[in-house]
Amino acid sequence: MAEKLHGYAPTTTHAAWGAGDPHLLISRNDEDRSVLHLGAETVTIGSDEGRTLRLEGAAPLHATIVHDDRDEFVLTMHGPGRMNASSPEGERGERVETLRTGAQFTIGDWMLVFSRDEYADHGRPYGGRNGGEGTHQERQPERPDYPATGEIPVQRD
Repeated sequence: MAEKLHGYAPTTTHAAWGAGDPHLLISRNDEDRSVLHLGAETVTIGSDEGRTLRLEGAAPLHATIVHDDRDEFVLTMHGPGRMNASSPEGERGERVETLRTGAQFTIGDWMLVFSRDEYADHGRPYGGRNGGEGTHQERQPERPDYPATGEIPVQRD
């Protein structure tokens, strides 16, 4: 456990599994705007019927977002479009990125932006903001394993 400083023992920023209202802000031009809350384990985006999010002008299966066992939302782009990360293409031309609040990607004319409340967005190194802390910030404890129930294990001193 972290050393107490002035009577306060800092903890990790881990929230309950799936917390922080993860969602996509979806827009095209100034007219089409919507929000998709990411409650499913797998979200499929494309033009085919049966996709979680159907977008005009997208490939039949254009992208997939998976909520993984580390409580991260991972985007796989199967079709063309811009992403934040310049990830190398896989064997089938797919590109992969772990989404953080503010991450943007495009599908045709559509702009999609991932958002999650800061307290639940893992970020750096396992939660919190990027930047500003410098070298004086101590490393947080290792990320806990999330059990299948989605509950956070209790940390004991």
